[in-house]
Amino acid sequence: MTERTARGNATTWGAAVWVLGVLVLLVLFPLTARDRLPDRLATHWGAGGEPDDSMPFWAATFFPALIWLLLAAVAVVSLWRARRSAGGTVAAPGWAGITLGFTGVTLLGAQASVVRANLDRADWRDAGPVTGWAVATLAGAVAVGVAAQVIGRRARVAGPPASGPSMEIPEGQRFVWLSRTSNRWLHVTGAVSGIVAVGATVAAVGGLAGADAWSLAGALGLVTVVVLACASVQARVTEKGLEVAFGPLGRPTRRWPADAIASARVENRTAMQVGGWGYRLNGLGTTVMLRGGECLVIRTVKGKDFAVSVDDAERGAALLNSLIGRRAK
Repeated sequence: MTERTARGNATTWGAAVWVLGVLVLLVLFPLTARDRLPDRLATHWGAGGEPDDSMPFWAATFFPALIWLLLAAVAVVSLWRARRSAGGTVAAPGWAGITLGFTGVTLLGAQASVVRANLDRADWRDAGPVTGWAVATLAGAVAVGVAAQVIGRRARVAGPPASGPSMEIPEGQRFVWLSRTSNRWLHVTGAVSGIVAVGATVAAVGGLAGADAWSLAGALGLVTVVVLACASVQARVTEKGLEVAFGPLGRPTRRWPADAIASARVENRTAMQVGGWGYRLNGLGTTVMLRGGECLVIRTVKGKDFAVSVDDAERGAALLNSLIGRRAK
């Protein structure tokens, strides 16, 4: 399996977890609060903040889930067609990621707001206002949509390195080498913890849980960020040196200018050797371990080693060594 295919599979797994998680939360959340909700729920508010329309409980529960299923189905079919037409090597179309992110957060926020407004009310006409939560939901949905767009752009730009055995760098010519690796299981772990964090947040917003839910959401949100930051990595060699970017957004980033690198080489390493997956520190130095096998290893002028598990590491090392040799002249 090529690196780009693995990245596409990781994206597909993450999208599947998100689609399923949002669907479960949309249905489960109002069902959990059934005994504290009226038979009809206020689902629309006028300009003055007063409820002016309602739905039966079953409709308010399943209608958002139906909308979500329809949109998710369109996005999944689009992804499947795109990957099939390109031999399974492309990421999802950019609009698909934006749609899934923006719409998922919007529907979850709306469902939480509706449940909270109707909670412990005898009649839907007595439901509380939702303006503040609606604004917060929209802001969160926009942020997630923007992040999805950035991730989609990086996935399309960060393709596999060009083929060709030549390592000569003509004088005055610019060059670039790119390689990216991702770990499917770390992506799935991050997606699952993220869904649980979203669920805890929705429960807290909806009034079904107290401060403990906010604490759980914050802790799992942090876990999600850390795991996803270690789930993918991109190495880039230019005339400036080596740049290693982490996570779907390419942040954080570590850089080594050419004059800070003493040498570059390729080593085969395993997770057992370096102490596990992700960002590891041990006697071998620092290793970003996402899959066993060849790693690009640099030794800095200070004598410290840094390794990253990426494909085509030999080409990256050769370019770095050529660059170092040119700078030494």
